[in-house]
Amino acid sequence: MAKKTAHDDPLASVTLAVGQEELLLDRAVREVVTAARAADADTDVRDLTPDQLQPGTLAELTSPSLFAERKVVVVRNAQDLSADTVKDVKAYLGAPAEEITLVLLHAGGAKGKALLDAARKAGAREVACPKMTKPADRLAFVRQEFRATGRSATPEACQALVDAIGSDLRELASAVTQLVADVEGTIDEAVVGRYYTGRAEASSFTVADRAVEGRAAEALEALRWSLSTGVAPVLITSALAQGVRAIGKLSSARGGRPADLARELGMPPWKIDRVRQQMRGWTPDGVSVALRAVAEADAGVKGGGDDPEYALEKAVVAIARAARSRGRG
Repeated sequence: MAKKTAHDDPLASVTLAVGQEELLLDRAVREVVTAARAADADTDVRDLTPDQLQPGTLAELTSPSLFAERKVVVVRNAQDLSADTVKDVKAYLGAPAEEITLVLLHAGGAKGKALLDAARKAGAREVACPKMTKPADRLAFVRQEFRATGRSATPEACQALVDAIGSDLRELASAVTQLVADVEGTIDEAVVGRYYTGRAEASSFTVADRAVEGRAAEALEALRWSLSTGVAPVLITSALAQGVRAIGKLSSARGGRPADLARELGMPPWKIDRVRQQMRGWTPDGVSVALRAVAEADAGVKGGGDDPEYALEKAVVAIARAARSRGRG
């Protein structure tokens, strides 16, 4: 989700969208353009790349007009602007024109930092658009997408959608839109499963869930399907690691309500309930064995072995066996 500063008028003289998440950057631009056209339907929008914004171009675009028309000037990849153009932009920041909104899209790294600092110092409205690399961030994004539509989705449904779709925010947003349009009432895990069965079955988290539940045959089937549909082996080892670590965390935690454990372990309450069901058969030794198996698989898929698929199969079987270690003891 894009985070905004307290100064949140989309018609502010300058909006600075910082980050590398393309969907959020595009939404930041769209919000400004929508607000401008609501104020003036004839708003002129100029969307420019660094090579199109030459020295002097910004002055031309922002010079007073006989018709006093409203303009939105969007500058993408502002970190790549030439030194001379950066000087133009800095000068403009010191005296922005009326009826014109400048939108600077900046990746946020060290490159072009002087322009980033200048825009912040000038009091630009800032919208944070960070790349969402963590599953928890994508889960929060999906929840917010449902909330924005005024619709209700269960935590399990949100997780299932992230598991099924993956890391592409545009696809996640599109999936939410489709579900909201097609389904009445609360959207639950069963609904997501009906719409995205093939993709959900290919999920790395499905492999992990079946493995930590001791269901080796189903885990191997899910693994082969995942690999055949292009899921990266490293994502599967990551999911396996998360699944086993969750078992270990919960088995060593003090008893308590899901909400209390969620705070202690950094998991959502619904996941506490799921992991509690999965951990029945596990022992501390089993967790240790499973973690070693995951570490070996991780090394295998990152170049330490000749056959990543075999490394994953070996890990899945070891984890499934470890999940039944209590019964064998």
